[in-house]
Amino acid sequence: MTAYIVRRLLLMVPTLFAIMVINFVVIHVAPGGPVEQIIAQLTGQGADITERVTRTGTGETTVQPDQPLTTTSQYRGAQGLDPEFIAELEKQFGFDRPLHVRFFNMMKNYLVFDFGESFFRDRKVVDLVIDKMPVSISLGVWTTLLVYLICIPLGIAKANRDGSRFDIWTSIVIIIGTAIPSFLFAIFLLVIFAGGSYLDWFPLGGLQSEEYAGTELLQCVTTPACVLDYFWHLVLPVTAMTIGGFATLTMLTKNSFLDQIHQQYVTTARAKGLSERRVMYRHVFRNAMLIVIAGFPGAFVSILFTGSLLIEIIFSLDGLGLLGFEAAFNRDYPVMFATLYFFSLLGLVMNLVGDLVYTIIDPRIDFEAREV
Repeated sequence: MTAYIVRRLLLMVPTLFAIMVINFVVIHVAPGGPVEQIIAQLTGQGADITERVTRTGTGETTVQPDQPLTTTSQYRGAQGLDPEFIAELEKQFGFDRPLHVRFFNMMKNYLVFDFGESFFRDRKVVDLVIDKMPVSISLGVWTTLLVYLICIPLGIAKANRDGSRFDIWTSIVIIIGTAIPSFLFAIFLLVIFAGGSYLDWFPLGGLQSEEYAGTELLQCVTTPACVLDYFWHLVLPVTAMTIGGFATLTMLTKNSFLDQIHQQYVTTARAKGLSERRVMYRHVFRNAMLIVIAGFPGAFVSILFTGSLLIEIIFSLDGLGLLGFEAAFNRDYPVMFATLYFFSLLGLVMNLVGDLVYTIIDPRIDFEAREV
């Protein structure tokens, strides 16, 4: 197993490098970079653009009003702006260097987890991510736990009662839940339960009420009222996010158990007189849950970092999903590439963890075995 882990860790290096190269090239080739974003903001202000000051993550640049403004530029919308001003913007954003030089300098810094500063927020990327992390972790952890605690028992029950009325009716409910997008269900919950046209049971958004605003999570844990307030705010967003992963995991669990139930060893166990409960949970469970539990790390990462964007917007939750969306919209390259690097690395590590979970659940699995 040690040799397998080492090989997987070494394989992560070229995989992560390829991910970063492809995304770096695609993003830089696409129009609408940070320089064009600044130009668009300036040119949209009318005749006073030569008197404005733009602030970036590395300093300030002032456009001089008496500079000649007749030179063309490679940037869309930059005609009429001072070429020295454009050159200064390129220098501040690091675009005065060749593309490959910028990439290798970025990767060199990422190796020591130096992600630089945001172009448009004047803050370090690490600080931004840390500030947004509690919201996304709250949504991801509780959603993942709720999905697994509901879907696994439900999938087992459906497998045991395959073809029964219970199986049919729960399948109908699951299909309906799958057909409803999580963001649409979130709006429905707000209208019904958050002071819309019907009930006013839950808050419209946020993770804390006004009396607990600014209280850190560790401090909140020591106060029962603050903990209750925290879960009170989480009810609607977590419920909306649970709908998205509900059907897939339930049907995966059911089909996995059905596949094992029809195996020969189950027939043999029943012939020996073992109870149905012992057959199901002592023999079938371990084999059937391999594919379900091994997918937990990847499912958690997916829910944590990619499944909460619209939910965060609808419920006014300032998390990583919203941060990534704003970074992509504003072409904030340090935030975009830092989050891409970190989450890609985390995803690769979680894939390895998933393989290790296989061996923990079933020690018979040997990834080092090779056919001769």
